Amino acid sequence: MLQKIVNGIAIASGVVSITVVGLAGYVYIRKDAIIENVKSKVMESVLPGGIGGALGGGALGGSLGLPAPSNPMAAPSEPTAPESPVPFGF
Repeated sequence: MLQKIVNGIAIASGVVSITVVGLAGYVYIRKDAIIENVKSKVMESVLPGGIGGALGGGALGGSLGLPAPSNPMAAPSEPTAPESPVPFGF
């Protein structure tokens, strides 16, 4: 009986080891394609309009939809003190 349990554990261990080695080999062989796929998905989510939209390229189409500054040379307004998100009720 104990021999059957030990054999079952050995077979399960072998299956797990072969799976890990196979998955690591697959990722190593396809790493460039995986990296490119992730890069394209990240760029798509960050810049929905593409690179042209980020650069505001009229010829490429798209824009970020940000309002234009009224006076880009104006000094920034005075900084304000941070507010606590917890009301203290003094």
